[in-house]
Amino acid sequence: MMEQEIQVDQALQNIQKLVGNIEKVIRGKKEQVQLILTALLAKGHILIEDNPGTGKTVMAKTLAHSIAGRVGDGGVVFKRIQFTPDLLPMDLIGSHIFDDAKKDFLFKKGPLFCNVLLADEINRASPKVQSALLECMAEHQITIGETTYPLEKMFFTIATQNPVEMEGTYPLPAAQLDRFFLKIRFGYVDEATELDIYKDYLGIQNNLDHTEQVLSMNEILFLQQQTQEVYIHDEIIAAVRNIVWETRRQADIVLGASTRSGITFLKCLKAFALVNGRTYVTEDDLQKITSPVLDHRLIYRNREAKQKALSAILDKEMDRLAKLNIAKKNS
Repeated sequence: MMEQEIQVDQALQNIQKLVGNIEKVIRGKKEQVQLILTALLAKGHILIEDNPGTGKTVMAKTLAHSIAGRVGDGGVVFKRIQFTPDLLPMDLIGSHIFDDAKKDFLFKKGPLFCNVLLADEINRASPKVQSALLECMAEHQITIGETTYPLEKMFFTIATQNPVEMEGTYPLPAAQLDRFFLKIRFGYVDEATELDIYKDYLGIQNNLDHTEQVLSMNEILFLQQQTQEVYIHDEIIAAVRNIVWETRRQADIVLGASTRSGITFLKCLKAFALVNGRTYVTEDDLQKITSPVLDHRLIYRNREAKQKALSAILDKEMDRLAKLNIAKKNS
């Protein structure tokens, strides 16, 4: 029991170390940082949507550099792909190149063979290129012809996209969106934080250029393992089931959440709890995680339904949990 407590304490310290390192560069985005780390610890992927200039790419780079370093030193391999309309699937996956010495075609791996992938402005590439990510995100492998190449134990995709209303963008299909555990909007910082950024933009840039590696790959894998041990009350599991089922019954939702969505929901709840320094899930976790996990998986009847339908389902379930008062049972 004592050893388990030591492991938990170490996990929580490592998370704080990672958050602290990121916040040297990313100011006023605590909630977004927590959600990105939630996706990482849940062994998933995250999609960040917002207008250009809000810090999406800087956030991804900072996280990657915080856990990336020389591979021999326990660091992870970080790759960045700038998605453009002329990008081809082979630019991501790799291709066979003829070797004159060996008189044979050899496979040269593309940037998808890494640990942390920044897919920048993913919706500026064609659907054909976007689909090249499907297999590696879902199954951690890439199949080329008759050969299947396994990816590393840790493979984390941080994708950024511009709002679909912007010119030159391709909306991600439902199958692609479903591969992302969470979808968040980065948003602008508040006025006071923005003023601080203007006053210290040179210092922030220096921190970004000299971001230190604070955790190794093994430490990240350890955090992912500890996430699975987080306690989740049966009534919160039932709440997840109820929310998922209600999305299928709600008249304003054309396509509801799948069973896979529910499993992803539970994984994210556990990871979010650990990121917030707890070894158990609370009702507050449920309230904060529901929209980032489910909203992008649902197809709504209209814009008005998108603003109200999921919130109504969540409010109903939160009321039910409040009457049960399970907070005391968690602690």
